[in-house]
Amino acid sequence: MSKRYSPEIKAAARSLYLKRMTPQEIARELNLPSQRIIYYWAEKGNWQSQLSAEMVEDAISRRIVLLTERNGKTEMEMNELDRLVGHHIKLIIQRDKHAEKMVQLQLEETKQRNGTQEEKKERKRRANDVAGLTADSFKEFVDKKLFGYQKIIREAKKYRIRNILKSRQVGLTWYFAFEAFEDAVINGTNQAFLSASRAQAELFRAYIIRFAWELFELKLTGNPITLSNGAQLTFLSTNASTAQGSSANIYVDEIFWIPDFTRVSNVVSATATHKKFRKTYFSTPSAKSHQAYPFWTGDTWRKGKKERENVLFPDEAQMRDGGVMCPDRQWRYIVTLEDACKMGLEEHVDINELREENSEDAFNMLYMCQFVDDKDSVFSFAKVESCGADPATWEDFDPAAARPFGNRETWAGYDPSRTGDNATFVVLAVPVLAVERYRVLQRWSWRGMSFRWQAEQIKNIKGQYHMTYIGIDVTGIGRGVYEQVEEFAPREVRAITYNVETKNRLVLKMIDLVDGNRIEWDEGQLDIAASFMTIRRTVTASGNAMTFVATRTESTGHADVFFAIAHAMDNEPLNYDKKRKSTWSFSH
Repeated sequence: MSKRYSPEIKAAARSLYLKRMTPQEIARELNLPSQRIIYYWAEKGNWQSQLSAEMVEDAISRRIVLLTERNGKTEMEMNELDRLVGHHIKLIIQRDKHAEKMVQLQLEETKQRNGTQEEKKERKRRANDVAGLTADSFKEFVDKKLFGYQKIIREAKKYRIRNILKSRQVGLTWYFAFEAFEDAVINGTNQAFLSASRAQAELFRAYIIRFAWELFELKLTGNPITLSNGAQLTFLSTNASTAQGSSANIYVDEIFWIPDFTRVSNVVSATATHKKFRKTYFSTPSAKSHQAYPFWTGDTWRKGKKERENVLFPDEAQMRDGGVMCPDRQWRYIVTLEDACKMGLEEHVDINELREENSEDAFNMLYMCQFVDDKDSVFSFAKVESCGADPATWEDFDPAAARPFGNRETWAGYDPSRTGDNATFVVLAVPVLAVERYRVLQRWSWRGMSFRWQAEQIKNIKGQYHMTYIGIDVTGIGRGVYEQVEEFAPREVRAITYNVETKNRLVLKMIDLVDGNRIEWDEGQLDIAASFMTIRRTVTASGNAMTFVATRTESTGHADVFFAIAHAMDNEPLNYDKKRKSTWSFSH
């Protein structure tokens, strides 16, 4: 019965089955004539036993993702999606009850000062009921909680288009969630959020739900969230076409990390066509080759207009100095980490430590708002960007489990610390099916710790994974770590001794991986992409050969994540197309 179908078809069917698609859906997806063949393969291959156990919320989340991304949904599927979303919201609210109780206790003193028992009862509301809330309801939070640069951005709400280049971790997603919620409550205006990843879009929603509870003990439900005054808050990921047809103030997050920005920009413009709606773009920088870069520089506005060719835009200093209106009628503002610290963030951030932990290029890109010119890099930014993935789709991986990847094979890589930077350890998933990619499952950064302590951490991590290979750079402290690891993992550990040939082999392997679209990592970990972009070609000291370097000095650190991944991948042979022997292990 099954001999009519190729191994590739059966492998694809199994993969979809393990993603919890039904046999009917699998047959439709693979254009098979009947669902019966799926039942037959599943029974014969015992696929049911390979399904990982998962919590109810995880199962619902996965089904929502699957149905949301499906085009041409049937009425039955739409009804199922509505029911699942409702259940999901209830589970999220239940999960957050403890945190909400803690917030309630923290606010008790404030409530005693600001209201009588009768007033507190009045403030208990039905879900999504914002009646009676005014601008004054938000004033105390604005005065006490916002940093200076957030207040500057708030003042710029009067401009229809805001374009903000920002450092990582300066709280703009948090701020814009508050701003949008406030506007929806006070003015009844629709709000839409478009993010580079599903996780980031959900972060907006989580912030808004928490603001409503912390400030007003107001429970918000639904996705999208519809307030009692009719305002709707919609949360979208990179599938920007789902935003079409709605009209709203729109917030576009991480525009320099969104693939196909031109298409996204067109959808955004359609969403905020009416002049009463604002468009807000904000992002950390990536590469000058990204489609959003000319949008930032004004070249998109100049293109095709001869009279605009020589129009100058404000320089970086002006944009950092409180923001400025530009000729294309966009208000631009640059918020570096240095600027943010000067305006209140220094109590939360040690900027000098971040300088030491990152390479100069990576620090400048992630924290000082400097774009990378990938003409100088070994890697194309577009290809590095395509390696980002949503870890929610990794159904065989649960970082909270005792065995996060079960008995699946993994490889590991360790890059030692130099003076002033991090040691990094990564665990990679090894693909089994042809359609799979290598995956960076987890990473750890250690600073200022002895080689014995680091080796002990590696031993603990190894106990959680079926780890068949550990590549360790034996430079400096790496030698001590290697010798300690060798005691408990003599068969798995391999020493990597650096020279020109070794470095070239490692980098060429990574080029092959990225160009071949054979590796992926959490798209939210932007510093992984940044570390790849710091790798450049250069000549050796003798001038007789080419080699590769990162901005890798004693004082500024190095591309530690890149090299840790490269050390793990050094286990793959050059002729990787040759079928590998199975290294699965099974519990007895």
